[in-house]
Amino acid sequence: MKRYCQTLDLKDDEKLIQEYSYWHSPEHIWPEIPQGIRAVGILNMEIYRLGSRLFMIVETSDNFNWDEAFARLAKMDKQAEWEDFVARFQKTVPGCSSSEKWQMMECIFKLSESL
Repeated sequence: MKRYCQTLDLKDDEKLIQEYSYWHSPEHIWPEIPQGIRAVGILNMEIYRLGSRLFMIVETSDNFNWDEAFARLAKMDKQAEWEDFVARFQKTVPGCSSSEKWQMMECIFKLSESL
């Protein structure tokens, strides 16, 4: 299994942050978004928040190709509309795709690899 970790900053406005969380709850997220994420081969995705900083963990199979999958995802139903919708909460350049907004993090420690 592959694991990718990414980060993104939200605008530092508590009202916007709460609304962003609202739209990511299971009962309010647009159904096409998790459907598309699963359709491109993502097995699990979790987003955590500390203040205005987001941290996302993405788990995939070993043969997953990040660039190909996110190119496909960007063309799926409602995905571009969703990215435009959530951009108002995020510290990003307008018109960016998901893969352009979220920054890949570098793993610097693994307990399984230490003495």
